[in-house]
Amino acid sequence: MTRPAVVVTGVGLVTPAGIGALATFEALCAGRVTAAPDPQLRGLPADFSYAVPDLRPDRALGRRLSGRMDRFSQMAVIAAREAVADSGLAPRDWPADRVAVLLGASGTSTPALAEDFMSHMQGHPERVSPLTALRSGPSAPVADVALDLGARGPSLALSSACAAGNQAIALGCELLRSGACDVAITGGSESARTLVHVILLARAKALSRRRDAPESACRPFDADRDGLVLGEGAGILVLERCEDASARGVLPRAFVAGHGSSCDAFHYAAPEPEGRGAEQAMRAALADAGLAPGDIDHVSAHATSTPAGDLAEAHALGRLFLDVPPVTALKSQLGHALGAAGAIGSAVAVLSLAEQTIPPTLNLDRQDAAIDLNVVRTCRRQAALRSVMSNSFGFGGHNTVVVFTDS
Repeated sequence: MTRPAVVVTGVGLVTPAGIGALATFEALCAGRVTAAPDPQLRGLPADFSYAVPDLRPDRALGRRLSGRMDRFSQMAVIAAREAVADSGLAPRDWPADRVAVLLGASGTSTPALAEDFMSHMQGHPERVSPLTALRSGPSAPVADVALDLGARGPSLALSSACAAGNQAIALGCELLRSGACDVAITGGSESARTLVHVILLARAKALSRRRDAPESACRPFDADRDGLVLGEGAGILVLERCEDASARGVLPRAFVAGHGSSCDAFHYAAPEPEGRGAEQAMRAALADAGLAPGDIDHVSAHATSTPAGDLAEAHALGRLFLDVPPVTALKSQLGHALGAAGAIGSAVAVLSLAEQTIPPTLNLDRQDAAIDLNVVRTCRRQAALRSVMSNSFGFGGHNTVVVFTDS
């Protein structure tokens, strides 16, 4: 039996580059997004981040609704509403029990949780909200999006570190292929600008220490890179079977041609140095898509600006491709949104495919001599794109890759 084609019909984004898919893509292509000092991280080992500008959840969602949510749920609902509107679907009309919600988040560590923890430690347990236990786990954005849209189909929260967002997209694709749902609202949401994230990742020596120059701290593939910079955001893709979208008269934004996952099974935090797990996931995604490496026109790299991670990914790309296609590293402009990063990268990859434009990598002043990649730097690049690859690799060796095509 021929499996059904799965397509992207809607895209929603809330990122440090802007609120909305178009605002995000335009800012990324202009290369104007940088990290900045973060007042809520003042006094911590890394006191700068990439923050979503002018996020006004009270205005977007209403005071009562936004007040019960933590920040990552607020961003998820705002992005999901945009993606659903973009798809042309109307929640009041859809068969709710056939609509799935699958979102990724790295774990339980949110702004509300950090604030309540500090209140308790400072001797004010009465300030701890009874809602925090419910709204701070990785299942919270899934529940909030499902509640907001009235989606009563499969409801799944993925928490596989930084690969979670892409894994949600991959699993949504499989649910549609199997007939388990008719619409899959997929992606990820995370707000990593918290005391807990900074303290723990600083102890793990994963964060950049460039406190004197936050705007240039995140520098993927650069010889002087020294660690990641935390960010936040949400990326949502609405997926449907192509035949269903066609029956509605909707032209797909892209096809989810294939996906692949693997585990390094090497180390709790460090990637396998040669990137063999990453390569395995990329090859699996290509096989699922029925494509050869030479068919890929662009790679949206995971590229977090860590010395080991960027090098491992470069090794994997170098073995996979005879001639590595143009690569970009979005975290140089968005920071690392952890569990949401892959979904945001995939959403931007879909927009790149539609606009035939690759956003640039910033802060790549001196490319690492050991990294032989064709990195799009400084300025956007127009390109003939038919197939793009979105990589996401996480702590614990979790790897997920999604391939999107124009047909």
